[in-house]
Amino acid sequence: MRSIAVANQKGGVGKTTTSVNLAVALARAGQDVCLVDLDPQAHATLHAGVQPGVHSCSAYDVLVGGASLADARVRAADRLHVIPSHIDLSAVEMALANRPGREGILRQRIEADDACQGRGDGVHHDAMIIDCPPSLGLLSLNAMASVDEVLLPLQPHFLALHGLSKLLETMELVADRVNPRLRLLGVVLCMYESVTRLANEVARDVEGFFAAGGDRHPAWAGARVFRTRIRRNVRLAEAPSFGQSIFDYAPDSHGAEDYAALAGEVLQAAVERREVRRAA
Repeated sequence: MRSIAVANQKGGVGKTTTSVNLAVALARAGQDVCLVDLDPQAHATLHAGVQPGVHSCSAYDVLVGGASLADARVRAADRLHVIPSHIDLSAVEMALANRPGREGILRQRIEADDACQGRGDGVHHDAMIIDCPPSLGLLSLNAMASVDEVLLPLQPHFLALHGLSKLLETMELVADRVNPRLRLLGVVLCMYESVTRLANEVARDVEGFFAAGGDRHPAWAGARVFRTRIRRNVRLAEAPSFGQSIFDYAPDSHGAEDYAALAGEVLQAAVERREVRRAA
């Protein structure tokens, strides 16, 4: 199973919008997808059409209460399941303060679920997308300790590179100490307005950043800036209030076009990585 954490410690950059719409786009492309909402605000849960608190088990119970992913899993659409969030996640650091190995709890739950899939007594998933909270605390660390790849949504402004460097530092720490397979899948520019000079300058800066220092650490060597730009689109902002992805709410919009294209690039990246491994 491919696993991707969508992370950025800065809020308001399109992280949850990307998590949900990428998950749905992959499902529409024939993948069986599990969307895990680790943000206590539960915006990804709502966006996917699942009501927080309605189901007896949530991501909080998985991390703190010993529940399995199967206990918390909710079917949201064809080929899409959701592990819903709950406001209780805001207290997870306190609840796990004295637990050894607390940064690896989610990884243990995922490995147990993978074992069930292998025995044929669980729900099969081709991909898992984890929506991280806008911070680099315990919830984001659990996500990065559990996945193979990190996708970074970035809003094109001049403070973006500062946030990027902080996330890379955290990734390096996790890769060195907890999860050596962790890699940065790439950066996707969100709320992009191609007619503005600022957006184009930031895009060039981010591309130059990786071109100049992409070999500094294995966790982000070879990371890409995706060709797809998620254009600023009012339909993307409206869709969550209806509990729908952009593909259900406005299938003919630029937002639907952009996230379908991003999903295509994400799938192609997996093919390219397999080819590199075979060649090695």
